[in-house]
Amino acid sequence: MAGTLFDRVKLALRIRNNAFDDDEVQPIIDACKLDMKLSGVNKTEDDDPLIQRAVVLYAKAMFGYSEDSEKFMKAYEFQKASLSIAQDYNTEGG
Repeated sequence: MAGTLFDRVKLALRIRNNAFDDDEVQPIIDACKLDMKLSGVNKTEDDDPLIQRAVVLYAKAMFGYSEDSEKFMKAYEFQKASLSIAQDYNTEGG
């Protein structure tokens, strides 16, 4: 799967148009990265596979997957907790 983090999130959310780009998708990505930073994850580069996975899980929890939103949020919280205790992610500069 190639493309930017933004493209990966859109693909994961099954969004094929641009209607939600600025008002929904990008704010979800930004909120997730801020949430991770507030939890001690200092390395949140878009090209990192673990960050990408966390952002996709967060996006799925927040973007209308009502049946599974709790499951996605729990998976995101676990991923975030793991990242926050990993030295490669919780030290300044990553």
